[in-house]
Amino acid sequence: MTAPKNAPGNEVVKTPDAAEAGFRCGTVALFGRPNVGKSTLLNALVGQKLSITSRKPQTTRHRIRGILTRPDVQYVFVDTPGFQTKHRSALNASMNRGVRGALQEVDVVVFVVEASRFDKDDRALLKIVPRDKPLILVVNKTDRVERPELMAFLESSSIEAKFAEIVPVSAQKKKGIEELLRTLRNYLPEKPPMYAEDELTDRDERFLAAELLREKLFRSLGDEVPYGASVTIDKFEATPKLRRIHAAIVVDREGHKAIIIGERGEQMKRMATAARLDMEKLFGSKVYLEVWVKVRSGWTENDGQLKRLGYE
Repeated sequence: MTAPKNAPGNEVVKTPDAAEAGFRCGTVALFGRPNVGKSTLLNALVGQKLSITSRKPQTTRHRIRGILTRPDVQYVFVDTPGFQTKHRSALNASMNRGVRGALQEVDVVVFVVEASRFDKDDRALLKIVPRDKPLILVVNKTDRVERPELMAFLESSSIEAKFAEIVPVSAQKKKGIEELLRTLRNYLPEKPPMYAEDELTDRDERFLAAELLREKLFRSLGDEVPYGASVTIDKFEATPKLRRIHAAIVVDREGHKAIIIGERGEQMKRMATAARLDMEKLFGSKVYLEVWVKVRSGWTENDGQLKRLGYE
């Protein structure tokens, strides 16, 4: 997807000729356990909301690339699902395979942890990081701890693995982002850009529309329902001024359908309206959105259903 020409913050910068010496380009995986803020970090790095976010684990289910191009460098960030070490399902196994694949393919691995928390779950994930990749520790959510506690945590974290660099950030507050970008540039190979200068992501608008609607499910509903729900786009028509989108929320249980719809349809109307407004901001056009709910029992445990729903 390219940046809407009239969207603020999406000004296109000119990259040098592919043959010009010194230009760097490479892929960077954002990796860590669920809920450490990887998707918020991706959005802060590229300056655009591409990955959906919520306080619930498993919000990110797909790999998504976010692209930031500057005059001397192109960063290709790969946001990965939180690696699942406890909950077993075909869906979680699919997501874990996607994470492992991403780690093998990138140039640099960014391991994201929360400030003042580095526990056995984080240590378990370090074991699957390829040893031939530069490993950078990003300590996120630094705005939530006092400076003396943060400094002590940074020092203690340095012995957990052979990190090439340790960079504290607050993705939510957009603090430390420029320092992280400067650090990452040093570890990217010298080569021409992989994407056009105005590309924001490798995902198309159809995928992003589904994700924005699924985000509203995670933010609006209780703990159980979102994990048994997914979103498909049955129809997507685009013109310069209008996107006409027909979406289906797929649920695992009949009882979840009534919860999502809500009394007199008010719950689904609120979620659809919030998703539509985000789509209009991202796509730079008006959006007509229709949403309905389908029941597909057992889809989270069915490999065939997972493939049809777009899971790797």
